[in-house]
Amino acid sequence: MPSSSSSSSQSINKTESVTIISKCTIYPDKNSTLKSLKLSVSDLPMLSCQYIQKGVLLPHPPNDLIPLLKLSLSKTLSHFPALAGRLTTDPEGHVHIHCNSSGVEFVHASAMFHNVEQITARNCDVHPCFKTFFAFDNTVSYAGHHQPIAAVQVTEVGGGVFIGCTVNHAVVDGTSFWNFFNTFAEITKGVSKVTNSPDFSRENVFISPVVLPLPAGGPATTFSGDEPLRERIVHFSRDAILKMKFKANNPLWNSDLKISDLYSNGNGKVNGALKPKSEISSFQSLCAHLWRGVTRARKFEATKTTTFRMAVNCRHRLEPKVDPLYFGNLIQSIPTVASVGELLSHDLSWAANQLHQNVVAHDNATVRRGVKDWENQPKLFPLGNFDGAMITMGSSPRFPMYNNDFGWGPPIAVRSGKANKFDGKISAFPGRDGDGSVDLEVVLAPETMACLELDQEFMQYVS
Repeated sequence: MPSSSSSSSQSINKTESVTIISKCTIYPDKNSTLKSLKLSVSDLPMLSCQYIQKGVLLPHPPNDLIPLLKLSLSKTLSHFPALAGRLTTDPEGHVHIHCNSSGVEFVHASAMFHNVEQITARNCDVHPCFKTFFAFDNTVSYAGHHQPIAAVQVTEVGGGVFIGCTVNHAVVDGTSFWNFFNTFAEITKGVSKVTNSPDFSRENVFISPVVLPLPAGGPATTFSGDEPLRERIVHFSRDAILKMKFKANNPLWNSDLKISDLYSNGNGKVNGALKPKSEISSFQSLCAHLWRGVTRARKFEATKTTTFRMAVNCRHRLEPKVDPLYFGNLIQSIPTVASVGELLSHDLSWAANQLHQNVVAHDNATVRRGVKDWENQPKLFPLGNFDGAMITMGSSPRFPMYNNDFGWGPPIAVRSGKANKFDGKISAFPGRDGDGSVDLEVVLAPETMACLELDQEFMQYVS
């Protein structure tokens, strides 16, 4: 099949801060043997969520960038044929991915009046230009019935280039999204064999005969998307996270101890002489710190209920285990609830333990019970902050975001677009240096962000 259609935008169109140079459709370079994939119990609720928008800022690219990326994207789609398909609903109401090689959208854009240093400045809000570096803004995943399931926008900036991928959230979760992105980078770099081929099997408990009732024309998002927001990348060094982890596991620790005293080796394991009975993870400790900080900043009454919601990967939780490269959504949401008074009157250790116990309890039986509960009452995923006191943690510092070296240098930064953002939406990214540091993309109401920035208890760990 041809790798791309003729350009659908010969004229140059100005869109906010970005000049759209051209648009075209990229097709897989080989015909797919995969015909159809049924959406699962984890996929279907995402039909009301917007497409995922994540991308990487890369150093100055080679001169043949656009032809190179079009060719490699075409080859990548042959490994991910579902992304070149469309959603379809059968007469019984089941939704499938029809792998019909209809192609993905490719956008070439320019924003040369922005430069890398300017748009990655630290200790300030995320530069608004990133919101213009993605296709399919405000697009609900149900729209995959009549438009591409994925799009790639390549935006040239001064000193670099941003590659933004937009993918239907009813088709992929973060694990599958970044596997696609990594493969795209690998093929562009010239590998002869991809490292991680996706698993398209549909033989697990999430594949259900139950139909999700949907309104005519498809669902709308479950959050408004029009409230004023601020967005910051908050960086936590490895040392800061290890301090929080030790504090979470041992509330009686001596804060004068050095990291070298707390951890006897380089892999973040607690020193045997100091190790508490039950170990809370680094990420759970960081989440607890964030939960308490944002809750203080929101200034609610002590009786108000606050919720911290985390998405967990179910691939390794199921028995038998599902292939780590299973393509699609295989996630469930874990809410942890506490009153404001409970959360703030106790220390970091208490909050971290609440999160930890919920994650530990989410085993095979819990996953299967969640599937049954959904089958008994099928519904869309309620994404949003419905009572003003919710935090939703998405993405993961375990995702290999900085592995996306397309051949001319590793990413300078990872950023996201407008999609699925509301007061209390947090996304976790690995730190650029790959040393165990974490970047949190924090989206909050402006007044809450202002209070959080002045909160010394929270900011003492921020660098």
